[in-house]
Amino acid sequence: MQFDVTPNPQPVDETRLREILADPGFGSHFTDHIAAVDWSWDEDGGRWHSARVEAYGPISLDPAASVLHYAQEVFEGMKAYRHSDGGIYTFRPTANAARLRRSARRMALPELDDATFLASLEQLLAADHRWVPDGDGEALYLRPFMYASEAFLGVRAAHEVSYRVIASPAGNYFGGELRPVRIWVSRDYTRAAPGGTGSAKTGGNYAGSLVAQQQAADNGCAQVLFLDPLQDNAVEELGGMNVFLVTSDGRLITPELTGTILEGITRDSVIRLGRDRGMPVEERRVTLDEWARGVEDGTITEAFACGTAAVITPIGELVDGDAVIASPGTGEVTSAIREELLGIQTGAVEDRHGWLHRLV
Repeated sequence: MQFDVTPNPQPVDETRLREILADPGFGSHFTDHIAAVDWSWDEDGGRWHSARVEAYGPISLDPAASVLHYAQEVFEGMKAYRHSDGGIYTFRPTANAARLRRSARRMALPELDDATFLASLEQLLAADHRWVPDGDGEALYLRPFMYASEAFLGVRAAHEVSYRVIASPAGNYFGGELRPVRIWVSRDYTRAAPGGTGSAKTGGNYAGSLVAQQQAADNGCAQVLFLDPLQDNAVEELGGMNVFLVTSDGRLITPELTGTILEGITRDSVIRLGRDRGMPVEERRVTLDEWARGVEDGTITEAFACGTAAVITPIGELVDGDAVIASPGTGEVTSAIREELLGIQTGAVEDRHGWLHRLV
């Protein structure tokens, strides 16, 4: 699909851009352009059209737009890195494209093909390549998203849909140097239910997690851990990250995908890198009691969370009401896998799996 490009007539000037890139934070600043493609229903089932790159700015929505009333929306998250060869690369974008299609299918939205997905990233980066930071571990965060734009209050799948990509320079997700984080165990709320939308990357899942995240913050914690109370308090995931445990005999354990857990691309990458190291990987049910016993008797030696934004972050403590499960902190396996994964993404380590895709 051919993208029409209309340059932003008022891009951010170089002085202001240097100020932003000196301390990008996360999700606070946005590039000069946005990539967009629209979809309309027709007698053949619908078609994508009007691919374009244009100035970043507010989106005009009718007050009756379906997304505002029925939350028919999905999104993705990924990063673009500046490499030493001068190119800008992203990590496993076809996996993001495939997950966007799975999410869209679950939310009754049209599916976007790989070629158009990749072209939207490439065209946006061609326009906004100067926004990619080059600090250690820094990146340009990419946010593709799709929403129901049709003005219609009937409860059915929308006949008009918009796909967009925005970008934001990103530093360390949790701020400062890598350190173990404190996690709040939610006993009042669950993230998803069997047959629900837990495996889709859709905004409603995150909206439902925010009250638990507020509880976490009120108790001095950086994130919240959700459990499945119907499965002996099986560990599900954090508000936006998957969970891994490392055992004293060299195993890597992560909760199995049951339809209530998001199939993380970083999660899958960690599993592959663990197996590359000869580590047996177990995808199975893990209860909070097993985690607590393992920490107490020494069979669980490390715990970490992973996701696109934070990459890999060690878990220091689990706060369960008045009880605290003190995980060992940043361990050798956590550090090694994180270093290798970041090295692949930034071009410092050989990409044995062909995960990198050059955008510009």
